Parts: sequence; C-alpha cells; structure tokens
Amino acid sequence: MIIPHPTQYARIPGHFTFDASTAVRADGPAAGAARLLRTLLAPATGLPLRLSPAGNVVLVVDDMLGGLGEEGYGLTVGPDAVLLRAARPAGLLRGVQTLRQLLPPEALAAQPVAGVPWRIPGVQITDVPRHPWRGAMLDVARHFLPVSFLRRFTDLLAFHKLNVLHLHLTDDQGWRMPVAAFPRLTEVGGRRGGPVPHEGAYTAAELRGLVAYAAERGVTVVPEIEMPGHTRAALAAYPELGNVPGRQLDVWTEWGVCDTVLGVHDEVLDFCRTVLGEVLDVFPSRYVHIGGDECPVTEWETGTAARERAARLGLESPKALHGWFLGQVGDFLLAQGRLPVCWAEDSGAPPAGFTVMPWRDTDHGLAAARRGHDVVMTPYRSTYLDYPQATGPDEPPGQAGGVLDLRAVHAADAVPPGWEPEAAARVLGTQGQLWTEYVTTTAQAEYLAFPRLAALADRAWNPASRWSADFRPALHAHQSRLDALRVHHRRDPGGTPATASPASPR
Repeated sequence: MIIPHPTQYARIPGHFTFDASTAVRADGPAAGAARLLRTLLAPATGLPLRLSPAGNVVLVVDDMLGGLGEEGYGLTVGPDAVLLRAARPAGLLRGVQTLRQLLPPEALAAQPVAGVPWRIPGVQITDVPRHPWRGAMLDVARHFLPVSFLRRFTDLLAFHKLNVLHLHLTDDQGWRMPVAAFPRLTEVGGRRGGPVPHEGAYTAAELRGLVAYAAERGVTVVPEIEMPGHTRAALAAYPELGNVPGRQLDVWTEWGVCDTVLGVHDEVLDFCRTVLGEVLDVFPSRYVHIGGDECPVTEWETGTAARERAARLGLESPKALHGWFLGQVGDFLLAQGRLPVCWAEDSGAPPAGFTVMPWRDTDHGLAAARRGHDVVMTPYRSTYLDYPQATGPDEPPGQAGGVLDLRAVHAADAVPPGWEPEAAARVLGTQGQLWTEYVTTTAQAEYLAFPRLAALADRAWNPASRWSADFRPALHAHQSRLDALRVHHRRDPGGTPATASPASPR
C-alpha cells in the first residue's frame, strides 16, 4: 500500500521480478528519472539495472498524457515489464518513488543482500496530485543542522512525493546563509553564546549542492531570509541596520519574539536587496520567502528616523511601515522574476504579488485568497511539527501548547470546507513546519517529522484518502519502509548533534 494514497489503484494478476537481467529503457526527457531510479534502486537491490534499448523497465515522457499534469504519472506492472509514463519529467520522478514503495522493505535497507531477486506486485496506477505545493519547512536558524542531514531529509520528502523543502535560514538566534558582501552575518550572526553556545553556517557551495541534489529528486529548495523582524542575529553583526545608533547587540539567546528589528532607512533596504541578490544566485526557486511575521513596532514608534519616514510617506502611523517595507523588498524580487512569500499572522493585507502562508488561523488564509493572493496553508494546530506527538515521559521536549497527533495532521484539508470556489482555487497546497527551538539532534528532527509528514503528504496529494480505510492500513506497511530507511521514529532524543559544523570563516 502506497503513501500518499494513489488516486487510482488496481491490483492486477502476477508479479514483476527485478533480477540481474532487468534493464532500464529511457530516452530523452526520461533520462533524469532513469538516472534517479538507478541511483536509488541499484544500490538498494544490489542489482546492476543497466540501461538498454531493450530494457523491460520502460520510462516514457509523452506529451499526449497532458491530463496527468505536471506531476501525475501512470504505472503498469506486469509479469514481463514495467511501464512508467508521464506528461512531464517530474511525473516520472514521482512514479519512481512509487516503484520504491512497491519493493519489499528489505530492499530499501542500507545493506541489502546483493543479487537477490526482488518481486513487486502487478498493479495499474494512475496518480495525479491535488496540490502543486506539498512541502516541509525546516528551521536551521535556531539549531543548525548539517547539510548531510538536509540531503537525507530531502530524500525522505521525495520518498513521500513532497516537492518543497523550505529552509528557514535566518532568525534572531542565528544566521546560516553566507553573504559575501556581509561576511559578519555568519562570522558573528552564526554564533550564539549563552548557557548552551551554538554555532553553524553553510557555505554557498554546500547550498548549491543541496539545490542540485534536491532538483534531481523533484524537490525545490525555497529559501527564507527573515525581515524586518526576527533579525537580531543580523543586528548583532551590523548594528547600523537597527533603530538605535551606536547600540551593540548579541545574537539572541532566548526563544520567542525579540523586539529589536531592522530600521527603515535607505541603508537597510540596500542591505536587504544585496543579501537577496546573493540568495537568488544560490537558489533558483521561483519563490523566495522573506518572513514578515512577528515584527514588534515599538522601536519604530519611538525612533525619530522611523517616525520621520512614516510621515514623509504619508502613512497613518509607524506601524504601517511594515507593509511598506515588505512592498519595497517584494518589488525587488518581482523585478528579478521571483515571487515573494510571507507569513500571515492576521487578516491584514500583504502587498500585491505576495504568496501568503497563514499560520495562526485558516480564516486568515481565506481573507488573503479573497484579496487575490495565492495561499500555502500552514495553520499551526495542524502543521507545526515541533508540538509533541504524544504524551508521556519518553516524549522529547517540544513546544508548549498540547499534542499534535498523527490523526490531527491527517484530518486537515489544505482547502477547508466551505471556501467558495474562487478562494479555493488560490490554494497552492500545504506544508509542515519543523521549528527547532527544542530540536537539538538530527534524530529528534526525524522523530518529530515522521510519520506526521507522511500523513500531511497523503492528504496534500490525495484529499480523498480516508484515515481508517486508506491511510492507517497503509501506514502499517509503510512503517516497515521507514524502519528500513532507519528513520528515527521511536522516542529517541539521541543522534547527531545539531552543532555538527562550525560557522564558516571569511
């Protein structure tokens, strides 16, 4: 049984056997999917899976299958051959993951028995996702996670047909994105003191490598650079970006909302454009997230420069500088051919052109959709994976506020009931959020993510999937696959420390 649950699935007689004679046939636009299939299955099965014009595992991109959309695929497994077809190469990548799940769990293990034949059942599948945005956000700012884990996490997303890895790269507690024009962002902003010192930053080469690795698996890496709030690490590195001249700050060692924010003078806007220019050079994603949430305005209300700027702009109060600031940065991204994304914590209006992630309340998403914004649904009570999965003494530390169990994740629909068709059409999809205030190891991160991300993936791909009839039975078999992939599904707070890599020197 497959997760996410296919939109059409039928068992047909017989089995196909992968053995030493099995070969792969793929031409032209199917070559990337064939490469991924061989990368994933050849080491796992211990079989050569060579390429051959006479191969019996056939991958085809066919424009005539336009009804399958960008990511849909058709898969037929018979006794003599496997045929995987799609209208676009991305659809073949999704079908490759289905083939992986059809194999016995032992074939996914890190050290399989070489050369053993592997049978998969005869099936006829036609599978098309409901939503184009199905993802997971990983906060690497609060606790740095090594790029090796980001690649592993990407593999797990792709295995569940999730197609977006949203990287939260900066916050009050750390700056992880290298910016050549501002080296102190990682030299100073990438290091946190306090009772438990912490540090880490990526190199541009590591991030470019991650982008390429993810793209091969059909996953887009969406970067997030927080502004104008959640910027204490940047202000520690470059105090002149703040609202109080001459003030020296440290990288914040607490959690929650910090009241120190970026100033609104021209030098700050130049800084943001320069930083984002380097971000665009590393991340080709069409979407770029600029945060925009939890921005206290006390410093603007009490600061002379901000009050004067608001008056010159004809704004009713310094608070209105928030929308103006986002508009300035959003216009820069739009001019570069990118689409700005922001969090929405109320029903206020983001600037035109923004894609909105409503995290407090689904009604905020409805308000944004009605104003003409595209929406990615991220309500915290169904998508925030830093909440505990269960009660009990063995549960690792997590966000206060109650349990978010597997059933609650699966019950959430990216399009809540009652939305009118015009607003529903604005919903791009959904994603899970893994904030890392309390996540200090890679094992903890995996435990909190899975199997809850499997539940989110199931409904994001196929909202018709039912908890009792479809997902729960499939999860019983799927857990064996996760075990074989060595996902830390048990309540184990141990694992690789999140401080595995030092901040990059300049």
